[in-house]
Amino acid sequence: MTGVESRVAALEARSADLEARLRALEDEREIVRLILSYAPLVDSGRAPEVAALWDEDGVYDVDEILMRSPAEIEAMVGSANHRRWIEGGCAHFAGPPHVTVDGDDATAVGYTLMIVNSPDGFVLRRATANRWTLRRTPSGWRAVTRTNRVLDGRTESPALLSAAFPD
Repeated sequence: MTGVESRVAALEARSADLEARLRALEDEREIVRLILSYAPLVDSGRAPEVAALWDEDGVYDVDEILMRSPAEIEAMVGSANHRRWIEGGCAHFAGPPHVTVDGDDATAVGYTLMIVNSPDGFVLRRATANRWTLRRTPSGWRAVTRTNRVLDGRTESPALLSAAFPD
């Protein structure tokens, strides 16, 4: 291999490395944006947009309800009960997630707070641990599962978080 050929090979390798690193950053950014879009969408009652965060076989598992499809997620957001939360004043707040991408699959863990309006001002209704599994689709990243558990002392709640940090 000549000097020029070795320099070209080195530049090609460097370019491939930079492309892979850029793709990883873009993947993580898209996943973070998806996760953080849930709160403003759900708090504004945007049921179709919330449901579109999930893939066609997506599952949303909350302590209070198990939704086994985007249609069930859309129905929850459009329900009279959910509208009462919005009309009474509520805010879902998601902390920044910890994202791990592995090819076309990803996991993310983090926290969500639900803050509600009360006669005495805003109060924290619940704090939850969240674990998302996601996959890359032709339309971009979509949620496959989201599991939420209230942080009330039960062992399964912190276990959702620690699963993202294997030994």
